[in-house]
Amino acid sequence: MDIEGKVGVITGAASGIGRAAAIELQKQKIKVLALVDLSDAVLELAYEINKLRGKTVAIGFQGDTTDPEFRKRVFETMRTQHGPVNICVPAAGITRDALAVRLNKEKGTANIYPIENFRQVVEVNLIAPTYWAMEMVAQLAESRFSKGLKKWDPMEGTQGVVIFIGSVSSQGNKGQIAYASTKVGLEGAASTLTKEAIFYGIRCAVLHPGFTDTPMVRALGEDYINNEILPATQIKRLIRPEEIADAISFLIRNSAVSGQLWADAGWHPMPN
Repeated sequence: MDIEGKVGVITGAASGIGRAAAIELQKQKIKVLALVDLSDAVLELAYEINKLRGKTVAIGFQGDTTDPEFRKRVFETMRTQHGPVNICVPAAGITRDALAVRLNKEKGTANIYPIENFRQVVEVNLIAPTYWAMEMVAQLAESRFSKGLKKWDPMEGTQGVVIFIGSVSSQGNKGQIAYASTKVGLEGAASTLTKEAIFYGIRCAVLHPGFTDTPMVRALGEDYINNEILPATQIKRLIRPEEIADAISFLIRNSAVSGQLWADAGWHPMPN
């Protein structure tokens, strides 16, 4: 599917992979792009992109991606002003890392990962992205119905694309019981949704980035990055966000690629 002339939504757009994806889709001449994030930095990014293009291409939306009313407002605003959304990249995510079970060696008691943290990670990393994707599918389904269109015909060309942002941590990673679980969950969401959404001409895929130079990864600390990440990465450096954005663009444009794409720079979990 050509990106030029399409309408897109990116969550988590204020920084990291989401920000890089927004800049990349702007380079691909997307018609208009909703930039969504909890941080007000998303408004600054929209201003930068619009200044670069010399016209309004990016629209900033500041809010909580787990809020259904906020999600609906974003999609309805885009549909009313620019037409149905064709591209959805729900990239917003969080980590709440800790061992699943940590033994207190002084007391001999074991502490279990807090269930409230697990639920928060699931809400942000799994439930929210899935519902942002379904919102786009619903919008395109309604648009087709209003035009009297039924089952999609391949001659129409791809009507929409969802790119979920997974992670190499879905293979299992020490200290990421909640985060890894949500990223595996996205695989199931994508494979199920695409079987339904292709009725309307919509593709779904999951991109699994390796450790990328983002604020989330930098927050792990330089010692962890140098001792635990880089030795297990073939290219011996963090992936650049622009490299992941290029992979997102590739997944959108190439209809022959389905399922999952790994942009992991050869990283594999190190044995204990």
